[in-house]
Amino acid sequence: MFNGKSSRDWELFRGNEQLSGYTSTLLPEKPELLWSYKAQSRTVSSPVVLDGVTYWSDRRGKVLGVDLSGEQVFNYNLNMLVEATPMIRDSVLYVGTIEGRMVALSLTKCDTLWTFETWGQISASPNHVDFEGRDAIVFGSYDNYLYSIDQHDGKPISQFESGYYLNGAVALWDKYVIFGGCDQWIRVINCETGIQTDSLLLDAYIPCSPAIDGNHVYVGDYSGNIYELQMRKDGIAKSQKLLEATDDDGDNVSVPAIDDNQLYVFTGSRYLTAVDRNSGNVKWRQMLKGNVGESSPVVCRDKVIACTKTGIISIFRAKDGELLWEYDAGEDIVGSPAIIKDHFLILTVRGTLLCFGNKR
Repeated sequence: MFNGKSSRDWELFRGNEQLSGYTSTLLPEKPELLWSYKAQSRTVSSPVVLDGVTYWSDRRGKVLGVDLSGEQVFNYNLNMLVEATPMIRDSVLYVGTIEGRMVALSLTKCDTLWTFETWGQISASPNHVDFEGRDAIVFGSYDNYLYSIDQHDGKPISQFESGYYLNGAVALWDKYVIFGGCDQWIRVINCETGIQTDSLLLDAYIPCSPAIDGNHVYVGDYSGNIYELQMRKDGIAKSQKLLEATDDDGDNVSVPAIDDNQLYVFTGSRYLTAVDRNSGNVKWRQMLKGNVGESSPVVCRDKVIACTKTGIISIFRAKDGELLWEYDAGEDIVGSPAIIKDHFLILTVRGTLLCFGNKR
């Protein structure tokens, strides 16, 4: 299971390239709100963190950075509409825009390094792939293409045309990326060549990203089915519905979170459900206070943290689902939490960054 790069970093959506939503970092035992920073500008981004500084972009394209004391230390205006969560790699922030541009922004120089243009909006976070020493940024666009471009200069490496626009982030498996589309297909792509090596048609379209642990891929479709795919050398060895949608489920747009034994998913728009990865049995199910919206849970070793669109932040014990802590942010939340040592950070749609930890 992936444990992260640094205790003060959360550099991309879901915490790692596999989008597993897992970290070995422990949550604070008795979390309290340490401070809040009000940007007064709306966003649908999740926060990303480098060396204790939290970054995000508002919808108008302003990139902000706030340190662990709650002070703003970075401010840059892209002058482009943004909805996507950024990614940080080697002190460069990569963010897609509604105008269809992928922008590389140096956090040390506070300047744009390069811009890559597509023909459709970019709504999801990019990911990183290493091709035997060549670093690539991989992302999808509403122009139906998956792009792989050089991290350092933004020049194209390969592209793959899918059947429909790409809404979710891609997840990394070995040297391949896996993603779902609004055409109901989940695809396995060699990003160095742009060649599809396998695909699988699901029951409904796939608005969210897959999550990966080892050779196991978990992904949900819009109707609420959760699938498990077992991977082989360059494709899908077998697949099954791990959790079948019921009449109460549907409108699933969140990414599963994975630990060694269980899968944690939002179901029925109001529930956090833990599923045994071996048997497929539901281990526990907790009703949340409000619709979950577009947020996704995160597993922090022995606890699970979840946010609702209505602003309720909850921490549950992973083994049995017991509610351990709850906080009402008073503002809508659609992003996922960022977890670093002794802190967790959550961004509301109004642009309020909340920092929780143990008060000294």
